[in-house]
Amino acid sequence: MGIIRLIAAPIRSVMRSRLFQLAVVLAIILLLDYYSFDYAPLREISGGLKTLVDASVGFFAEHFRIGILTDPVLQVGLIIAYVYMVCLVIAFFVRIAFRRLVDFIGWSNFLWLRNAIAQERGIAAYRAWVPLERIRPAHVPQQKWEQTFAWPPDNMPPYPPLAQRFFRAMMIYAAVLVAAAILLQIFTPFPVLTWLGKLTGI
Repeated sequence: MGIIRLIAAPIRSVMRSRLFQLAVVLAIILLLDYYSFDYAPLREISGGLKTLVDASVGFFAEHFRIGILTDPVLQVGLIIAYVYMVCLVIAFFVRIAFRRLVDFIGWSNFLWLRNAIAQERGIAAYRAWVPLERIRPAHVPQQKWEQTFAWPPDNMPPYPPLAQRFFRAMMIYAAVLVAAAILLQIFTPFPVLTWLGKLTGI
């Protein structure tokens, strides 16, 4: 496992690069456009993507002034954005499936890989635990410290549920966007709040 991680480390570093991800998205778009004439499923995907982009451009055209140069730039940008979002969703589910597969391999000891997987995860857990241990007061027992902040006695994770964390993150993002819109409205020539008022009908 150590050798595999050592070999995969530079590959993962390249794959996490935004420039590499953009190049992959552009390659997918070009291949989709090129092979859509030969394969019916790809033709349907290309047609659906074009319909979605046209609808989005039409929506923006109803509320904003779109010029001759803005229209193709907006179309290309929306195509890249939509394909990128689809790739992110696919990568998210592939990552979850891969983690579940590794969990199953470790649980079933398939190919006798349980010890190797446990060792790698033990190293990762130790590295994550060390910063918590550094701030433990001397008078607090290690077991009580871990039960309070790392692994509570009821076997529940020491962080809020996913729905609560998602709602909190959405509220923070919304507050940041509102603050940015107010600053743009006040200090720049872009009346963002006026545009949003027109969009929402306020």
